[in-house]
Amino acid sequence: MGALAASFIPREQAPQDARRLAEMALVRRVKSGDQAAFRDLMERYQAKVHSIVYGIMHNREDAEDIAQQVFTKVYFAIKDFDGRCLLLTWICRIAINECYSSLRKRRVKLVQEIDGPEHAGNQPPVDRRLADRDYLNKLLARIPADDRALLIFKEVEGHSIGELAQMTGMTDSAIKIKLFRARHKLVEAASRLSRPMASAATCGSTC
Repeated sequence: MGALAASFIPREQAPQDARRLAEMALVRRVKSGDQAAFRDLMERYQAKVHSIVYGIMHNREDAEDIAQQVFTKVYFAIKDFDGRCLLLTWICRIAINECYSSLRKRRVKLVQEIDGPEHAGNQPPVDRRLADRDYLNKLLARIPADDRALLIFKEVEGHSIGELAQMTGMTDSAIKIKLFRARHKLVEAASRLSRPMASAATCGSTC
């Protein structure tokens, strides 16, 4: 009877269960203050974190700095990790949030510098690529964190549907539906973001 029941278990479920158990064992060690366990955690995930951060920031030095900040946050926040998602997914969310926090601070600083009197009327033309990237980051910042992470995993990291399903514990169909909805939210965010710009342009031409 046991063998018959086992034959109905998806082949990929056993490796996923084993991975989840190994992750939770590592998390318990880190929570207990085991420094060697935290170093193990960093070695396992630092390449992935660096890849995601670099994919957003497009600057190697920034990626290294933010990756360090990510693991600092992981160290202090892991006590709250409850295992409802994979450890990698949780760490990647922290990495993505750190990137957008850094980008928001930069935009504020840039606006302050541009508004300064010593820069008035003496601004160089904006690099189109940087402007496009900033626009995309603004759009991504306007959708929920889970949708943002899923889109980055798919479009920036290039993960397949099957890989995303393994990372999140969801089915392939659920991943496809979430991606469709996330892209739709991105389109809606683009529409909302463009309306004020269009209104400003209209006002500028008529006022």
